[in-house]
Amino acid sequence: MLVLSRKKDEEIVLNIGGQLVRVKVVEIDGDRVKIGTVASKEIPVDRAEVHEAKRQGREGVN
Repeated sequence: MLVLSRKKDEEIVLNIGGQLVRVKVVEIDGDRVKIGTVASKEIPVDRAEVHEAKRQGREGVN
């Protein structure tokens, strides 16, 4: 696992098969961090629990 430190408004960029995914720290409030993502529509971006539910065929999880 790669661990990166970022401050508010800083980003990391992932290159996935030539497509970029930008992940930005939007807000830090105590032990909660809000992040924003920018990716093409072909790259799904989900919370881990939503991804796992989709993988198991439970599409209705939000």
